Amino acid sequence: MPIRHDPAANAGAAFTACEFFAGGGLAGLGLTGFRTILANDIDAAKARAFRANHPETSLIHADVWAVTPDQVPGAPDLCWASSPCQDVSLAGARGGLKAQRSGAFWGFWKLMQGLDAEGRAPPVIVLENVVGLLTSGEGQDFAAVCGAMAEAGYTVGALEIDAGLWLPQSRPRLFIVAMRGVEGPRLPAPAQPFHSSRLIAAWERLPEAAKANWAWWRLAVPPRRNLDLAAVLEAEAPCFSEAETHTLLTMLSPLHRARLEALKASGERRVGAAFRRVRTKDGEKLQRLEMRFDGLAGCLRTPSGGSSRQYVVIVEGGRVAMRRLTGREAARLMGVDDAYRLPASESAALKLMGDAVAVPVVDALARGLFLPALSGQAEAAA
Repeated sequence: MPIRHDPAANAGAAFTACEFFAGGGLAGLGLTGFRTILANDIDAAKARAFRANHPETSLIHADVWAVTPDQVPGAPDLCWASSPCQDVSLAGARGGLKAQRSGAFWGFWKLMQGLDAEGRAPPVIVLENVVGLLTSGEGQDFAAVCGAMAEAGYTVGALEIDAGLWLPQSRPRLFIVAMRGVEGPRLPAPAQPFHSSRLIAAWERLPEAAKANWAWWRLAVPPRRNLDLAAVLEAEAPCFSEAETHTLLTMLSPLHRARLEALKASGERRVGAAFRRVRTKDGEKLQRLEMRFDGLAGCLRTPSGGSSRQYVVIVEGGRVAMRRLTGREAARLMGVDDAYRLPASESAALKLMGDAVAVPVVDALARGLFLPALSGQAEAAA
C-alpha cells in the first residue's frame, strides 16, 4: 500500500466521522470514505500538529470529559477513539475518580451516551488500544468496555491487527468495533490472523450478556507486504561516531553479538532496528541492546526514556553504523508521506507518531468493515 498524506481526499465523502484522542489525525487520514467533521485532543502539542495538517477540520482542544453533545455537529456515522492505554480503567466507570488519566475512555463513552439520548448516536463506534487491554485488570477492563457497548444495544467485536502486514513496523493493536442498526461483515467463528488466541481467551471471560451481542468481524488479509525498513530511511541522516557506536555494541548479549558478527562476516548490506532493554540475569539487572534484522522496525513508542528510543543499525562491508530513528522515518512507518507536517522538535515528532495509529490499518478497516456496513453491502460481501 502506498504511503500517503491527503487530508482533502475525503472532502466529498458520503459518511461522517468524529475522531477523539485524535493526536495528529492519522486515524482520519485512514478513514477512506469518511469526512471528519470534528476532532478532539487534550494535548497542546498534538492539537498544534492536528491543525497544521487538518486546517479544514474543527478541533476541540480539551479534556474529552469537557466535550458536550451540543459541540458535535449532526449525527456522525462513526466515532473513533484512540484512548490512551493507561486510561481504560474501571475507576472512571465507577465514578471513583474525576479521571483525567484513569478514565478517559469513560469520558468518551459519556459523550456517546449523551448523543444517544438525543437520537444522534453513531451506528459505528471504534476503540483502538494496546493489546494489553485484553488482560489489564485481570480482564475486567476489556469486559467493562464491551459490556457498556452491548448494554447500549451495540453488537460488539474485536480484532487484533499488526501494522506489520502493511508497513515495516511491528505494531499489534486492538480494535474494538461496535455497530448498531447496521450489519458488518462477520465470520461464524474466530479465525487468524485477526482473532488471536489471547483475544479468544478474553472473549471466553466475558459475561454472557456481552457474549450474546458479540460478532467475529471479518476482514480480508492484505497482499504480502513488499516494503521493508530500508525503504523508508532517510539517506542523509547522520550516524553516531565510532566511539558512540562501540559503547552501544558493548550492551549486546552473547546471542545478539553472534548474530551481528555473522552479518558482518557475510559482507552483505543489512539494515536493522535496535532498542535498549533492561533484562535480569542471575538476579542482576543489565541494560541490553537488542537488534532485529527481519525488515521490520520495532513498535514505535513515545520517547519518554532511553529504552523507548529506537536505533537504526546499518551493517555493510564488515562495519557497523548506528543512529537514532528520525521523526520523519517514524511518520513513514505510520503510513504518511513527507507532505505531512511534523513538529520541529525531533522528540515531539517521535512522540506524535509513537502515540498514533497506523494509517493503512485504519484504511483496511474502513474499506473492509465500516463502509460495507454503512452502505448495506455486508450481506453481499459475505
